[in-house]
Amino acid sequence: MFSGRLGADESYCQDLQNLSVSKRLVRSFSQRLKKKNNRNAGEEDGDVNGVSLRCLNLYGRGGGCKVGADTSDDFGDSNSRRRSSASDEGKGYKPICGPEETAVDCFSYGVKDRFWRRHNRKNSELEEFLTNNTMHIFLPDDILEMCLVRLPLTSLMNARLVCKKWRSLTTTPRFLQMRREGSYQSPWLFLFGAVKDGFCSGEIHALDVSLNQWHRIDAHFLRGRFLFSVAGIHDDIFIVGGCSSLTNFGKVDRSSYRTHKGVLVFSPLTKSWRKMPYMKYARSNPILGVSEVSLDFPTCQSHQSRQDRRFPRSRIGGISDVYEDPHKLSLRRHCRSSINETEALSLPSRKAYKFVRQKSDHSSSKGSKRFLLIAVGGLGSWDEPLDSGEIYDSVSNKWTEIPRLPFDFGVARSGIVCGRMFYVYSETDKLAAYDIERGFWIGIQTTPIPPRVHEYYPILVSSSGRLFMFSVSWCEGDGQIGQRNKAVRKLWELDLTYLTWTEASVHPDAPMDWSAIFLSDKNLIFGVEMFKIFGRVLGFFTVCDVSDITKWNHISGNHVTHELDGSSCLTKSVAVLHL
Repeated sequence: MFSGRLGADESYCQDLQNLSVSKRLVRSFSQRLKKKNNRNAGEEDGDVNGVSLRCLNLYGRGGGCKVGADTSDDFGDSNSRRRSSASDEGKGYKPICGPEETAVDCFSYGVKDRFWRRHNRKNSELEEFLTNNTMHIFLPDDILEMCLVRLPLTSLMNARLVCKKWRSLTTTPRFLQMRREGSYQSPWLFLFGAVKDGFCSGEIHALDVSLNQWHRIDAHFLRGRFLFSVAGIHDDIFIVGGCSSLTNFGKVDRSSYRTHKGVLVFSPLTKSWRKMPYMKYARSNPILGVSEVSLDFPTCQSHQSRQDRRFPRSRIGGISDVYEDPHKLSLRRHCRSSINETEALSLPSRKAYKFVRQKSDHSSSKGSKRFLLIAVGGLGSWDEPLDSGEIYDSVSNKWTEIPRLPFDFGVARSGIVCGRMFYVYSETDKLAAYDIERGFWIGIQTTPIPPRVHEYYPILVSSSGRLFMFSVSWCEGDGQIGQRNKAVRKLWELDLTYLTWTEASVHPDAPMDWSAIFLSDKNLIFGVEMFKIFGRVLGFFTVCDVSDITKWNHISGNHVTHELDGSSCLTKSVAVLHL
């Protein structure tokens, strides 16, 4: 019994030894295959349809791999060759390599790696081909134009940095006209006249009202210039007149300054500047009005009146032309004193001006519009108040004089275009209107005159064909003892039929700014108030819709005005555009 058990143990150990030998053979065979495949990896001359000719004997018509390592004793010799039988052709074989951990698959070391590398190379070539082709895929210009025209202004500016094509496409007159006529625009408020450390910085602060974001624009053309007026026309902002210091460039200094006749135009969409023809007279803080007219609108041409011909320049009493009144104030007073005020409003203007039909070479269609820019009043070169006026025609591209303000009208403080009339309000609470089509002034008597505090001048605005005026007045303390009166800013509306003022709204903020600016654009009225308190400049920006004129909303905080000087409260000017 013991000998039998011993024989069984010896046979079991022999089987284990044979198995271990088989494992060593498998490992050695695998290493030899690896070396051989690595040595022939770069050779592709023997490849046919991605299959090596050296491995053709491994495949049959069934497509399966016939190479395997048998655990029998036949593989005891490591130099033995692989056997294949013709009878085995046509059959699909699986590798019979014993246990999984000892299996040798040719796909693991040879053909599988080649298939993987070739497939990966084809995928990379395909991806590279698709990537290169996408660089040559373009949208049609009309579709691309329709996409870009709908972008907000900030996104449109960033889109122009993509390529030259997008930049040129978004700056064409056709593109700007499409954006102007569409409903893709949003209001932008531009604040001019910023003063820092006593110097005019020349910066423009632009507020995107819809997103409540401020943007800073460098305007080197405005460095050193202050007390100018601005007006928004279509997509451009006109900067008219102003002053600059002669002794210290850039500093706000009224002791020695020069008054300008020049007019600049800034285009926010293209960030470009251009110069316009000079005005006839140098002006600071002129009253501006803008009116859109048709191409066949009559153009007024100035002619010297009969009164001016009767009194040519002379040296009466030894007074030379150098010391003569440059604006002929005394001559105008002498001429106007000979007729009554009613005749002075109409007759001289009709005699002094005639209207002609000017043929325009404008390339637009017959129904397109042109604009007129009117500049009235302001301060002259000697800091004297002016009563003269000029009008700029976009078709003729020149300034033309218009009749002067009515006699004893006073200094013009505010003006706005409403319909076909340019209304001007004076510091003596008189209202006059310039008929743009017929070219003469009309005095307007309104009742009752809105009460106001003497230090605050009235401000005219117009929206949706309605004429409004802001006026600061005292509000009673409701009869309570010890209750102080307070000043409030009220909005009055003028009935253009019966010429009567009615209170329309009360502004929510206290009137702390004597030089507050209120302006209108389409159906919105914007207010800008800045004042210095406790060593810091505060700013309040408000807006209301004419459809609900009693509701005012604040649209921005004070973070923009903190870095400005107190002089900015007097030198500021504001324009609003829909971009």
